Amino acid sequence: MSLVGRWRMGWRIRLPLMIVCVVLQGAAQAGLFDDEEARARVEALRKQMIEVNIKLETLNRNQLDFANQTESLRADLAKIRGQLEVLTYDLEAAQKRQKDFYVDLDNRVRKLETAPPPIAEVAKPDEGIEMRDYEAALAALKNLKYKEAADQMGAFITTYPTSALSASAHYFGGYANAQIKNHAKAVELFGKFAATWPTDERVPSALESQVFSLDALKDSKGAHAALTILATQYASSDAGKRAQLRLKKK
Repeated sequence: MSLVGRWRMGWRIRLPLMIVCVVLQGAAQAGLFDDEEARARVEALRKQMIEVNIKLETLNRNQLDFANQTESLRADLAKIRGQLEVLTYDLEAAQKRQKDFYVDLDNRVRKLETAPPPIAEVAKPDEGIEMRDYEAALAALKNLKYKEAADQMGAFITTYPTSALSASAHYFGGYANAQIKNHAKAVELFGKFAATWPTDERVPSALESQVFSLDALKDSKGAHAALTILATQYASSDAGKRAQLRLKKK
């Protein structure tokens, strides 16, 4: 066989082998590329999973913080509701005391205005002066001159210790002193009034006013004692019923 023939035959043998190698190399490269792409996708998914986990943990923490804040707000709301109930009670009690004072004051002033004038021959000079002093103190109270009324009622009690008007002087004197925030004096006068004239219809109101002044003085022990007397000895009165409710809340 000639040299050219042998070359042609060798080429015919090598050419298929070369084609197979090229194909195999391409397949290997394709496989390598597919493997790298899969790894890239796996890595991308892993990163996404990590991000989702971080977001989930953040959400759980936020929910826990929100739950704690909600519980705290509920506790604050309950506290505010309790304070509001106490303030509402105190306001209603104060309004009731003030109304009772003015009704009693107005009734007594009307009685004085409509009472027949004393007979000059029978009335004693001292009794006339006593009535004049009491009426002056009462008029000051009716005109909302609390400082003047407190001073005049105090002077009346000192000047006429055995007067038939002494009970009213103590009662109205306590009220006038409470209005000018002289709570210590108010407590003294209301206490003396309740102890000396326990059957007077104004005692429940006086004791309730005494509790108000004791609260202002931050005397919780004294206020509790006055509330107990009010709730037990005058249980049927409106003030006594309010005292019972307040004692139950403590």
